Amino acid sequence: MGPTTSGKSAAAMALAERLPIEIVSVDSALVYRAMDIGTAKPTADERSRVPHHLIDLIDPSENYSAARFVVDAEAAVAAIRARGRVPLLTGGTMLYFKALRDGLDAMPASDLAIRAEIEREAAADGWDAMHRKLAEVDPVTAERLAPLDAQRISRALEVWRSSGEPLSGFQRGPRDARPLVALSLEPSDRSALHARIALRFDAMLAAGLIDEVAALKERGDLDERMPSMRCVGYRQVWDYLEGRSDRAAMRERAIAATRQLAKRQITWLRAMPERVVVDCLAPDAAARFVALASGV
Repeated sequence: MGPTTSGKSAAAMALAERLPIEIVSVDSALVYRAMDIGTAKPTADERSRVPHHLIDLIDPSENYSAARFVVDAEAAVAAIRARGRVPLLTGGTMLYFKALRDGLDAMPASDLAIRAEIEREAAADGWDAMHRKLAEVDPVTAERLAPLDAQRISRALEVWRSSGEPLSGFQRGPRDARPLVALSLEPSDRSALHARIALRFDAMLAAGLIDEVAALKERGDLDERMPSMRCVGYRQVWDYLEGRSDRAAMRERAIAATRQLAKRQITWLRAMPERVVVDCLAPDAAARFVALASGV
């Protein structure tokens, strides 16, 4: 595990040269088909050399959830072990790691009408105002969410409005966790990670990210409120294609959003004291990871 651009995929591929692994993706964006450049999806060559699972599962018009991830990941892990191989869960969607390790509480199903209502209110009043509304009905959840964490604020308000119970009321506390060996690639210098983020986004633009988003937009069945189009990078390019920003502003907003994503991922990781950390900025980071993983 690790934040975006920490070299997780490269480390996993290096480990595949040493151990009979198969990679199980722990990434909420890689599940979408036709979203390859902006998600930094493994190449066809990489996927031919090492089996990858939980990639290209659904169309961008569909929804995916942590609950479905747990079901899919458990099935993939069982099948890999049945073949006598080693499952390596690789990615940066920390909620999915937590769901797999700790399990999930039963929650109300998504209500698209309520979600649309919340989006309209947020468009009019701003997400900081929606955060204040959440604090009135679910102060426990509001306390742990940043005022501009739109996706999680929206879901918490949706749960409250659909069930009359706060999201925190569905989260019953710790259970016996599944045993997972957690190896984490993390930066010793946050500014160096930020530089990597900018370089990678520029590489995505050069590889055709704008054309990729334009093709998705031209389908006509997707909109910017869908989870797929709210992925970092896609959201900002969509705004650019809508004429709401110029190319330079789009680039800066996408890089800033990716930095915020990395910050949230690192915050999640620091709440896992059992993890073993490898400095992702070290010249031999992949080799260090391979040595640690080979000894597990």
